[in-house]
Amino acid sequence: MSKFRQSLHATAVASALLLAAGIACAAPAGANYAPIQAGAFTSVLSGDADKEPVKVAPFALRTTPVTNGEFRDFVLRHPQWQRGKIPATFADGSYLHDWQSPADPGADKANQPVTSVSWFAAQAFCESEGARLPTWYEWEYVAAADDTHADARRDPSWRARILNWYGQSSSTPPAAVGGPANFYGVRDMHGLVWEWVDDFNALLVSADSRNQGDPDKLQFCGAGAISLQDRENYAVLMRIALLSSLGGADTTNNLGFRCARGNAMEAK
Repeated sequence: MSKFRQSLHATAVASALLLAAGIACAAPAGANYAPIQAGAFTSVLSGDADKEPVKVAPFALRTTPVTNGEFRDFVLRHPQWQRGKIPATFADGSYLHDWQSPADPGADKANQPVTSVSWFAAQAFCESEGARLPTWYEWEYVAAADDTHADARRDPSWRARILNWYGQSSSTPPAAVGGPANFYGVRDMHGLVWEWVDDFNALLVSADSRNQGDPDKLQFCGAGAISLQDRENYAVLMRIALLSSLGGADTTNNLGFRCARGNAMEAK
């Protein structure tokens, strides 16, 4: 295990202890998970030398991103994750900065996806309902689908729709969750927010690069892109570049999350 991963793991353990210090886990009412059947696909990430497809074990994925209303209920049950109470180790100074108070996002935001949350807070939320963050391969596997095909990535019109969202202003508040369902019955994989994954720090960047202290992390992302198998999938590359540039305590205005249950990705 790399030093960076060890550090993140140690902090994650502390995060779990912080959650455990609160109230017992309870899944919020209305949390829907779609069953995802096992399968194999070609990831945009570079794989082993033989380039065989990645195998994904069956799991379940939240049908929509976690909303502000759901995260409000979480911080009310676990006040240690409220803005102003969460330790700096687990979230930067912009954590939930757009909420009108530490425990209230504002009435008009309840159905919008929660953003400006750290990886640690997202992980704690998922653990509170007996779940976890999805792995990158799990997220990419489900995100490859359109409404009728499990893998629509070679469809130019599908790519164009996704890229159109990237061209929209990031200053506009996200719409409410609940867009059209894809092949798996999962919604809003594209066109609403970016999403944390469990292994965000293992996608492109080596621990040695991060430890060198260069402040321009996106330069590492550009270098890492050279190793991608599918460099034409710009939309997915952008997500990988963003995630690779972050630390576990970082937050952004467009980064939310959803949870998964069941077996994590099973390596071939």
